Amino acid sequence: MRILFLTPYLPNPPQSGGRRRLHELMSGLARTHSVSVVSLVEAGGDHAQAIAATRAYCDEVVTVPSDRSGLLATRRKRALQARSLLSPWSFERSIYRRPAYQAALDAILQREPFDVVSVEFAQMTCYRVLRAGAGAGALTLDEHNVEYDILRRTAATEAGAARKLYNYLDFLKLRREERASWRRVDGCSLTSARDRDLLQREVPSLPTAVVPNGVDTAAFAPSETAPAEPMTLVFFGAIDYYPNTHGLLFFLNAVFPRIKQRHPRARLVIVGQSPPDSIRAWESDDVIVTGLVADVRPYLARAAAIVVPLHIGGGTRLKILEAMAMGKAIVSTRIGAEGIDVGDGRDILLGDSAEEFAAQVCRLLDNPELSRRIGNGARELVVRAYDWQESVRMLEGFYREVAARYARSAPARHAVAS
Repeated sequence: MRILFLTPYLPNPPQSGGRRRLHELMSGLARTHSVSVVSLVEAGGDHAQAIAATRAYCDEVVTVPSDRSGLLATRRKRALQARSLLSPWSFERSIYRRPAYQAALDAILQREPFDVVSVEFAQMTCYRVLRAGAGAGALTLDEHNVEYDILRRTAATEAGAARKLYNYLDFLKLRREERASWRRVDGCSLTSARDRDLLQREVPSLPTAVVPNGVDTAAFAPSETAPAEPMTLVFFGAIDYYPNTHGLLFFLNAVFPRIKQRHPRARLVIVGQSPPDSIRAWESDDVIVTGLVADVRPYLARAAAIVVPLHIGGGTRLKILEAMAMGKAIVSTRIGAEGIDVGDGRDILLGDSAEEFAAQVCRLLDNPELSRRIGNGARELVVRAYDWQESVRMLEGFYREVAARYARSAPARHAVAS
């Protein structure tokens, strides 16, 4: 098959959940299929290494600079959010919608035929995909998360009235857009059964497949050389991603003080890109903020426990799968572990309130044998059920099914059009 991916960023370097999913699925498909990509990139950045890494498995890599892809300046982001209040479209659509991307997409579709065009994230369905003649074949959407559900949860957790109102209004717009996108595509892959259920309530006839996030269980494996540090807790991920920031602030304000009362020597290591000032402000001897690191595995290896204190989310958390593959004991909220077939007390510990979460962390710090048992169960689960190769196989089968269905219906559509 010839497969074209439409992405909001390049899959490399695969240092965030979205990039990791793109990299693993695209590179896995490229072993037996022709894969190309059209991607937004941040204007003014040096993307030579990322493009070269993507070209290692893609036949064609087309990049389109966008002055809105990074939005590192909070003041500018706030201005765009305020402007979006006057628009019928969501803030997310305004970020991804760039005329130059549409032109690049039109050019590659007019030049080459594809069996499948895979749109990554519902926001990218704002682009028109030409499917006449020798252009694109079946159109699919990969929902890394059901995006409007994340906004709904964000609005519900906001304390300030203005932010709550803004997020609720943006949620209404994004929900309308995302539901409309489900009606425009020929099939949709999702990361969890829960997300598929949300979709099927709206469009029960749309072909769907659950293609779980996975982990490279050879690369992420228990360390034989770096022993765990008994009082070290680790959180890792894209720290500038709002659900992660929100979860960390909950942990720092409400959970960590309770842990410190029982274990004064406990410390938290926060690993990940672009930590905002609200997180940097907590830096101390007990709270280490590393920023982006080349390899997260040495930090995971030294952790006595991994904490995932999220109250906003969708899809599934790659951070949990990667930590489980390394045999680490994890404490998570139920939303944090959502979509993964874990069992509380079997291969993870769960707690939602500050009191519950702190008590579960302290159980691990008090009982190394419990920590080992939970970590061993976690490793067994991901080896059995969450391997990227199996996810690639499932996605490949889904693409074949949707492409065949599209090909069978094409003559009837063309007859109606004529």
